[in-house]
Amino acid sequence: MSGFNTARAGLVLMASLGLSVGAAQAADTPFAGMAGSWSGGGVLNTSDGGQERLRCRASYDVGGSGAELHLSLRCASASYNFDLASNVQYRGGAISGDWTEASRSASGTLSGSAVGGHINAAATGPNFSAGLSLTTRGNRQSVSIRPQGSDITGVTLALDRR
Repeated sequence: MSGFNTARAGLVLMASLGLSVGAAQAADTPFAGMAGSWSGGGVLNTSDGGQERLRCRASYDVGGSGAELHLSLRCASASYNFDLASNVQYRGGAISGDWTEASRSASGTLSGSAVGGHINAAATGPNFSAGLSLTTRGNRQSVSIRPQGSDITGVTLALDRR
């Protein structure tokens, strides 16, 4: 698998994990208000100045009294499709978990913090690392992803609860 494709899979996964973490600002845990379906899209920027529009659909299953989340995400652009899965936990202000993207044999871990409607996290894998910042207001989520050592310079996404 090329590093560029791994980075793409990782970036979208970071976005989806980050999106899932920030939904419920007033709830006891950041996952409490996430159950259900979300959709939206955004832009992936490359180091050569290119941009690619993304369309995404996500499904979130929340368990463990709101402290555990299972995510299924499908995103597509004009040039590729992928499916991602992740399991994330919330404990005492910290988030942690794992992610996989089977078609590209990509996987890794996620860790960070959740304070109110704002999330800061890092995702890592053998061929991928990125920082994530997101803000949630009501039924809208905004995400910014900053990869390191990749042809991708950034990703911005916005999802709405369906």
